[in-house]
Amino acid sequence: MNYEGKKILIIGGTGTLGQLLTKFILEQNPQVIRILSRDEYKQFEMQRVFSEHLNKLRFLIGDIRDAQRLNRAMEDIDYVFHLAAMKHVPFCEYNPFEAVQTNIIGTQNMIQASIQSGVKKVLFTSTDKAISPSNTYGASKLMAERLIMAAEYQKGPKQTMFAAVRFGNVMGSRGSVIPLFHKQIVEQRMVTVTDLNMTRYMMTATQAIRLMLKANEISIGGEVFVLKMPTIILSDLVDVLIEEVCQKEHIRDTIKIKEIGLRTGEKRYEELMTDDEVAHAWETPDMYIIPSPFKENVSQISYPNARRMEQCVTNSHHEQSIDRETLRRWINEENLV
Repeated sequence: MNYEGKKILIIGGTGTLGQLLTKFILEQNPQVIRILSRDEYKQFEMQRVFSEHLNKLRFLIGDIRDAQRLNRAMEDIDYVFHLAAMKHVPFCEYNPFEAVQTNIIGTQNMIQASIQSGVKKVLFTSTDKAISPSNTYGASKLMAERLIMAAEYQKGPKQTMFAAVRFGNVMGSRGSVIPLFHKQIVEQRMVTVTDLNMTRYMMTATQAIRLMLKANEISIGGEVFVLKMPTIILSDLVDVLIEEVCQKEHIRDTIKIKEIGLRTGEKRYEELMTDDEVAHAWETPDMYIIPSPFKENVSQISYPNARRMEQCVTNSHHEQSIDRETLRRWINEENLV
């Protein structure tokens, strides 16, 4: 899809993914990219990072809980990328209704504003924690996914298309374990780990952005796109990070590893899809596609190079994890240490 001359709104655009998405889209010479977020300091910092492109960027302070603000932000917009969320598991557990207001009500506000403004396409970012959720964050994101799917049905004659992408853990994103472990190694010569045997689906920020742009290109409305993500074992990530950080920072001290147990609502493994979704999904070489339940006659013609999904493992605990050298290469390619 070509974004040249188009008007883009990125909700929650000051985060790690939002800034990288902005960089990718700027390469296609859009007319304007509006960045909507709550944090004025993050917007100030992002303006400094993108100082050479300020003629293409507009920074809007606002909250997705405010439906009127969303309506104003979406005026004359072609494409919306919805990245804003409350996403830290413990904070959602201890503040569940705040998660509901942002992740569920905020998503519905975004849907209504998109339909009202005549947006062409909306892409919503979800999480693998929405599958068999054991915490408030996952449950709120599952509900938001359902709202996106249902929007295809409730929009009536309006032409706005809605779709979602389901991510695993994004390496190096703000608040994730890699920056935390890096800081602990440098400052405390110790790493605190919930469970060394924990497995996670992991992707780089670059892989995440490419999935988003590909999904937005081929979406016909109401789907959930899932990247075929590799799994990691937390113990491998810890060991590789200790080696890389110590080498870079010239640390010769022994780094202690302390297991502290799972946080409230946290699981030892993640899942990409439910069994029911697997039964109805399509797949391409790099992603799974779960079609909208409200669309009839979805076929291979709908998705080029797709075929019916075969029964396969979509549980991080039962998949072969990537080797440490691949993990090390990703960390270095993304400049995470």
